[in-house]
Amino acid sequence: MSDTEFLETSTGRRLAFHRTPGQGPWIVFLGGLKSDMMGTKAVFLEDWARQRGRAFLRFDYSGHGESSGTFTDGCIGDWAEDTREAVAALTDGPIVPVGSSMGGWQALLLARAEPDRVAGLVTIAAAPDFTEDGYWATFSDAQKQRLKDVGQVELPSDYMEPYVITRRMIEDGRQQLVLRDPLDLPFPVRFLQGTADTAVSVATAVRLLEHATGPDMQLRLVKDADHRFSDGPCLELIVHAIDEVITATV
Repeated sequence: MSDTEFLETSTGRRLAFHRTPGQGPWIVFLGGLKSDMMGTKAVFLEDWARQRGRAFLRFDYSGHGESSGTFTDGCIGDWAEDTREAVAALTDGPIVPVGSSMGGWQALLLARAEPDRVAGLVTIAAAPDFTEDGYWATFSDAQKQRLKDVGQVELPSDYMEPYVITRRMIEDGRQQLVLRDPLDLPFPVRFLQGTADTAVSVATAVRLLEHATGPDMQLRLVKDADHRFSDGPCLELIVHAIDEVITATV
């Protein structure tokens, strides 16, 4: 494994990354909320890409992993800025974003911002608009009042320590929504979703499939797979999906 490198962004953030040059299109892994680039999927995909001579990038958003900043200071828009700057500075030519959970939302934002650069797209338990539809929509009156008065609430997680959700994350999230307006994805797309996922529902995956438009779009449900989607069979499904979208662009 290569040593971690750092990118200084125009916003003054310091983003940690691992970059593997190779044949394009660049595969860009986008991790989930509070995840980092040392996760199972990110490292597995880097090894897979290296073995095949494919270009690959993984990085930490600000406030995540080895990057600068504090998680509670960040929001969806900040991490979208990080993603665009990392892609602009560290890749060239066509890209295939591979977004996991919140990274799926980031992949959709990137595709909307840079459609000419995206050759294909793969998401894993994508969580678009979750700050509004998953958090705000289910907050109790007491939680909404605490968010207003204190500026943050804590939410339990089935996969890690509680999430601290800030008022800024909720308010910024409303500026980043992708399921309210047309979402055209004019390239091969594969959405992967486990039926045992307790963080992102199958209904969310179906809503994304029905909302987005594009010429080559598929949703693949995996029975009993959870939100991690990182056991051996799931990892093989991810690389198969990447291979499919790359082959479809040739």
